[in-house]
Amino acid sequence: MHYTIQPGDTITDVTRRLHIDWETLRTTNPNAVGRSSRTGKAIIKAGVTVTAPASFKEVFAKETATFAPRQATGATPQATSAVAPTPASEVAADGETIHVLKKGDTVWALAAKKYHVDPQAILRLNNITNPKTLQIGQQLRIPAVDTKSDSDTEVVASWYGQYHHGKTMANGKPFDMYGLTIAHRDMPLGTRVELENPATGEKARAT
Repeated sequence: MHYTIQPGDTITDVTRRLHIDWETLRTTNPNAVGRSSRTGKAIIKAGVTVTAPASFKEVFAKETATFAPRQATGATPQATSAVAPTPASEVAADGETIHVLKKGDTVWALAAKKYHVDPQAILRLNNITNPKTLQIGQQLRIPAVDTKSDSDTEVVASWYGQYHHGKTMANGKPFDMYGLTIAHRDMPLGTRVELENPATGEKARAT
């Protein structure tokens, strides 16, 4: 997918339009990225055409195009019967959700934006080694969200202060040293957590 950056476009505008994150935009299109001489913040350059890696939809269309001629011509018609449409998703008895893939769905988007689970957990649960093999209409098992408290789990937290203030985060937004924001390698963007200081008992919620 190609897009020419327009005057006034923000990093968030472009990443949403291309359906990619800031890191992918930056590494794929280094000529379109710079830094403001006034603020030092990351900026994008108007007039530069940027590209995004092929989406699941594009890869799927390309890889299945060769199968179109296989539809038999002159074959004996098969008896058909009306089938009720399968819902986009339904909750199973064990708390898992069964999601039926539709056009434009990706494992990452389903995990991060719809079900708020680890995308790797979806891949493991469905024994998927290559997400590009997914097909429209295929059913995916979505793991249940763990609502149990993790307050007894001891972790080490770091605080990013003034040095990082205003710098672009992985989600394409500027970092606010006063905001309740955390960084994590495995949790999907948008995950909400509760942290407790064991020394004072003070709690804070962050995303």
